[in-house]
Amino acid sequence: MTIQQTPGHVLPARDAAKMEAAMAVGSFAIGTGEFAIMGLMPDIATNLHLTEPQVGHAISAYALGVVVGAPLLAILGAKLLRKHLLMLLMALYAVGNLATAFTPSFASLVAFRFISGLPHGAFFGIAAVVAASMVPANQRAGAVARVMMGLTLAMLLGNPIATFLGQLFGWRSAFALVGAIALCTIALVWRFVPDRRDEPRSDPRKELRAFKQPQIWMALAIGAVGFAGMFCVFSYLAPTMLEVTRVTPQWIPFGLAAFGVGGIIGNIAGGKLFDRLQFRAVGLLLVWSMAVLLFFPFAAGSLWGVLLGIGLVGTMIALAAPVQIRLMDIAHEAPSLAAASNHAAFNLANALGPWLGGMAISAGFGWTSTGYIGAVTALAGLGIYALARRMKGGD
Repeated sequence: MTIQQTPGHVLPARDAAKMEAAMAVGSFAIGTGEFAIMGLMPDIATNLHLTEPQVGHAISAYALGVVVGAPLLAILGAKLLRKHLLMLLMALYAVGNLATAFTPSFASLVAFRFISGLPHGAFFGIAAVVAASMVPANQRAGAVARVMMGLTLAMLLGNPIATFLGQLFGWRSAFALVGAIALCTIALVWRFVPDRRDEPRSDPRKELRAFKQPQIWMALAIGAVGFAGMFCVFSYLAPTMLEVTRVTPQWIPFGLAAFGVGGIIGNIAGGKLFDRLQFRAVGLLLVWSMAVLLFFPFAAGSLWGVLLGIGLVGTMIALAAPVQIRLMDIAHEAPSLAAASNHAAFNLANALGPWLGGMAISAGFGWTSTGYIGAVTALAGLGIYALARRMKGGD
């Protein structure tokens, strides 16, 4: 069963586009805030007297904040209007990033990144439910992908700009910028997201009961494990470009932009592929992920090679929309919690990837070992997918 729309709730195309754009600004803020630390890793390490793997712990702290906050805030906010919940989540995101901009130490950096991560998954999850509930049923994946487009635009534009500003004015300015964009999002959501007083309110107990379905946990496991490789490589892109590719720091924003181009292509392709193949699309995308992750170590030795390699790794974002819609379909009694939990799963991958990559680097296997570690996680995700297909409820 899927999320149902009624004629009175389907918005005219123009109003739907404005609503999706308003929420996409929020996903742009979140994408910039999540990934900016990766491009500025050497700067943060130098300023706070840390090692790059220690900064990787701050990345993992953000991801763990998403894991904790996505289901928790979705449940706590279940009785609120979705529009109001979106605004509150963005306010918390603004506070966390503005606090990061003024952090004095490693301990507070980790704490503020954890706080910043708390509203991440719930915002994406609620935004996906809102977008999918106000368009025709056969346009749901496209609507979710358009909201997610803010995330991919953050990879293409937001992160390179934040990295450039961080290199020019200090890394703290990047997080101040993210906080400002989050505040703007609050105003846009208030203006363009419909104020639906008749929308069905979630019952937290009913949503939790829906999670007894094994297929929900299989889908979440695919995201948590199969997606870790992208973060494993991307988290250490900046030091890899400096130490392996041997380019100057000014080239790092171009690496981030290449990743963003791949992300935009993958986001569009993922939505179209799921609309055509349904759950089978996830298996194909995991095979693709293994291939591009194995290619990256061979490509990292030259400038054009690393740009191509990281761009291909960026296409792995294609997994996001298919897994999101899959969860919303099989957890039809718990759309908000399922959609939010999807981002918790993907950010568990964001914690797992840098942690595994950091261990390999610290053990002396080199910066490019992240590609091989990532390929193994994609293979594990493919194994989970195969098991899900064999179980009752698999497509």
